[in-house]
This record gives sequence, structure tokens and C-alpha cells, in this order.
Amino acid sequence: MLKLNLKEGGQLMHVYKVGGAVRDALLGLDVADVDHVVTGEDEQSMLASGFEKVGRDFPVFLHPKTREEYALARTERKKGHGYTGFECFFSKDVTLEEDLKRRDLTVNAMAEDEEGHIIDPYGGREDLEKRVLRHVSSAFTEDPLRVLRVARFAAKLYHLGFKIAPETLSLMRDMAESGELLALTPERVWNELYKALLTRNPEIFIEVLRDCGALKSVLPEVDALYGVPGPKRWHPEIDSGVHTCLTLARVSCESEDPMVRFAMLCHDLGKGLTPVSVWPHHPLHHELGVKPLRTLCRRIKVPVHYERFAYKVVRYHSAMHHVYRGGAEGIVSLLDSLDAWRQGDLIKPWVLCCKCDFLGRLGFSNRPFPRADYFLGAFALCRSVKAERFVEQGARGKEIGQMMHQKRVELVSEYLKELPRSELDDSANEMPPADLTNWRPFGCEF
Repeated sequence: MLKLNLKEGGQLMHVYKVGGAVRDALLGLDVADVDHVVTGEDEQSMLASGFEKVGRDFPVFLHPKTREEYALARTERKKGHGYTGFECFFSKDVTLEEDLKRRDLTVNAMAEDEEGHIIDPYGGREDLEKRVLRHVSSAFTEDPLRVLRVARFAAKLYHLGFKIAPETLSLMRDMAESGELLALTPERVWNELYKALLTRNPEIFIEVLRDCGALKSVLPEVDALYGVPGPKRWHPEIDSGVHTCLTLARVSCESEDPMVRFAMLCHDLGKGLTPVSVWPHHPLHHELGVKPLRTLCRRIKVPVHYERFAYKVVRYHSAMHHVYRGGAEGIVSLLDSLDAWRQGDLIKPWVLCCKCDFLGRLGFSNRPFPRADYFLGAFALCRSVKAERFVEQGARGKEIGQMMHQKRVELVSEYLKELPRSELDDSANEMPPADLTNWRPFGCEF
């Protein structure tokens, strides 16, 4: 317990570190935020000690000196529908054990006192050692947001070997079937998805939600990809939902940017709308994907710049796989469509998404994809073309843009002559179907 001598007469306030700070410290992970719980106090005594109240739904206070957050120990009782249907109780008599019992997972229901002793009434430390994510009590089912939280923790701790306890996964399935996840606000859904995109394995978040039946309520546009086949020649993994997770896993190895990872998650949404009559091919999925992308982004209130970049990936990622077909004119026109001259900093991450779309297929992960670097080389040449040169030559208005475009085409045309002939052949992307023996998609062990 952390002793704070803030009260008149020298009384000590009982404060504990709780939750993720304790869990991550025991796992040897970096501790980003520290949560504190206070016992034996109430709102009046906290205010009298100089704390500032900031919590709206329940009393949270800022320390008068450090400005860290401190919450009163509390208990909860379900009284309505959804994650907001709770009545919280605060009293000086609420114990630390009672406060910890209302938490989601045993590994999040530990506390630490001032001497560094771990208070663990629900077996969290043992579950850490066993690498198990297990619910604390049956009260777990009262908050539908916990389905998303557990999926996020599974993604966060997947590289350490953590798995969801079967009984917890069973509860998650029951909660998904109940329809309560539909009561989650857009802000809560986006917040959990955003945090999942920051983890080492965000694909596990998607796989867990799919496994427990929650994906169709939370991200129906992504769920619609499962069961949609791709041509075995190009997609030995067959299933478009599996391909999406493979690409998300791949891009996460190369970029920590959640905006890039979100775009990769959405890149093939159009395949969920492809008419069954043309399966397993998806000739217009880059166009069909725009509508579900916008629907998803509006529904869960995705930041505008995330949506705009994801649009570039959804709409134009297929062009990379046939980028030489249109010659130099086609490459410059593609860069025009990507708004490369005003948003040049987004071209490299766009190319990365195209690369990971290619590599995120069963048996493709170690294949070369040199066109990523070649395309960036062409872009660098085009970017060197400046308007000032043509203005000095007397060009005005639209003529400037036309002359710049023509110069870019000339530069790229010469550049393409230097590329290996094998690179200019789209068949270089082909490979025989991979051996599927003993292969399982991500997350199936959950």
C-alpha cells in the first residue's frame, strides 16, 4: 500500500497500484499507465485532502502534486442493458478485494502495496505463469465491452504464448449471441480496435472476435470476408478473411503505424460484395470496397485521415499488381490518382500495403517483391519535376500541369528501360499452390 500523508492530523491514505501496471510489470513489459485505487476514503475526504475530482461516471481524482489519477474502491451492480447499465457503489467500507472482483480478467485483478507485495485474491499470478486469460467471476458477462477487451489482451499478449481459457471463451460466445454487443457505442468500439491495432499481433484481435461470434456485430464488413474464396492460384489460403489476417500480420511486422494497419484490415472489403456467380474471382473488388469502407468508418467514427488513407489502399492496391501494363503513362496517372504531388508522404505506406497484400498469402511470405522499390524509384523521379521550370519557360495555367505530367511520363519511360525484363512481366507474381497440410489460420487455438 502506498501511504500518502495528505490528511490533517497525519492520517495515512491507503493507495494501491492495480490492474495493467501490476500485470505488465510482472511480465517484464513496459508500464505505460499506472492506475491507483484508494480504500477507506470517500469523495468528501478525498476533496478535503486536496484531490481534484475529474470522473464523470464514477469518482476519479487527480493527485494535488503528481496529477496522477486515483479512483475510489467500488462495487457494481447490473441494472440495465449494455455496458452502461451499471450502478456503482462507493463507501469507505468497500475493500480492495471487492474492487478487484469486479474486474474482467484474473491477470488484471491484482494489486501492489508500497512494499511491492502482490495482493492476488483471484489467482492472477498463477494465470500469468500459465499464460491464461481467465475471467474473474460470472459478473464478466454483465459488460459486453469485455468481449473486445479480452480479444485485445489476446492480441497484446499473443507473442508471450497467452491463450483464452475455454470457459471464458464460452462466456464470450454467449455474450455475442445475446445481442448485447450491439449496445456498444461507436467510440468504445473504435477505441478497442485502435488499441488492438497498436499491439504486436492485431490479427489475433480479429480472429478472436470471429471465433466467439462477435465480429459480425462489431465489424460486419470484415466478418463478411470469411467464407468468400479467392482463386487458389493466387490465394492458397482460399478464404478472404484468412488472407486479410495474413496481410494484417505481415504489415504489422513492418509498420507500427495504426493507420497503415487499419488500411490493411480494410483493403479487401469489396470481396464481401462480389457476386457469388463470379467466385472465386473478384475483378471489381477495389471499386466495391469503397462503400463498406465508408459504412464502417462512419459507424464507429474512424478518424477522417484513417479513412482517407484506407480509401487509397482499398481503391488502388490492385493496380500495383499490374502496374506496368499501362506503361509510363499508367504509372504517372496512378500517382495522380493517389494525390502523390500533395500527399507524397503517404506513397511509401501505400506501397507497403500493396507489398503486404502480395506477401500476406500462404506460401508467399518469403517471395521477393522488387516492384515496391521500383515504384518508389519512379515516384522519386516524378517528384523531382518542379513547376518553376515550366513557369520560367512561359507556361501558364493548365499548361503547367500538362507539361509537368509529360515530363514525368518521359522520365518514367526511360526508367522502365533500365528494369529487368522479368520484372516487367506480371507472371513474375505467379507461383504454384502451396501445400496446405497441417496448416491452420491465425487464432484457431483460441
